Amino acid sequence: MTVSFLKMHGLGNDFVVLDARARPIDLPAERISAIADRRLGVGCDQLIVLEPPTERGADVFMRIYNPDGGEAGACGNATRCVASVLMAERDTGQVTVQTVSGLLESEKVGDGIIAVDMGPAKLDWRDIPVAGACDTNHLPVGAGPLQDPVGTSMGNPHATFFVDDLAGIPLADLGPKLEHDPFFPERANIGVAQIVSRDRLKLRVWERGAGLTLACGSGACAAVVAASRRGLVDRKADVLLAHGSLGIEWLRDGHVMMTGGIALAFKGEL
Repeated sequence: MTVSFLKMHGLGNDFVVLDARARPIDLPAERISAIADRRLGVGCDQLIVLEPPTERGADVFMRIYNPDGGEAGACGNATRCVASVLMAERDTGQVTVQTVSGLLESEKVGDGIIAVDMGPAKLDWRDIPVAGACDTNHLPVGAGPLQDPVGTSMGNPHATFFVDDLAGIPLADLGPKLEHDPFFPERANIGVAQIVSRDRLKLRVWERGAGLTLACGSGACAAVVAASRRGLVDRKADVLLAHGSLGIEWLRDGHVMMTGGIALAFKGEL
């Protein structure tokens, strides 16, 4: 069986996109891991599968798999990539992407620039989730120099730590320890942020099930929400990542808007 794919990325956060709208694709965990392998497969941070939507008003269902074969609930950079594919197919500037975490409305706002309503940031300890009742603005968990994070759910769990020197944090060592801390029953994405100004911050993310990535859209959303809750930035800020920036705005209704670029790297067949 031959399957066509797209290799896409949002600021270096890269994806293999498979189209299963016409016919299902058999994807056991070992096959997902093989495709995601950067030496033996295509290589990606997440494998994205397009399926027929199941909710009224949605244009496509986007399923997200981590390289370990586990399923993720949200991915902002992938949403922008998938939205761009649907917009080109339908010659439209607006589409709605369905995920396991809800419907994400997307709009083209420039050449290769897509804005996505990532839905409401959830702040209750049960929504993230964490192991017990606590103030999610000050989670009682940490490792080494990473202490006192803010917890946020963007359809997936995030813990955002604030530091003075982002470059000095050994995230490759601390990330997996924190991801698997028993305090996070569903594991967590570990973000480390450095405040630059009231409207700018730097960010690195250890992603649950994927490891270090060059960009994380939901992590950027969580970082601005977390920094705003702490009074460190305004509700609208640019998040600086390794290969560019994402514009994030935490709206008064609780929804988080994310705007940024996408790119098609190449097409191929498996």
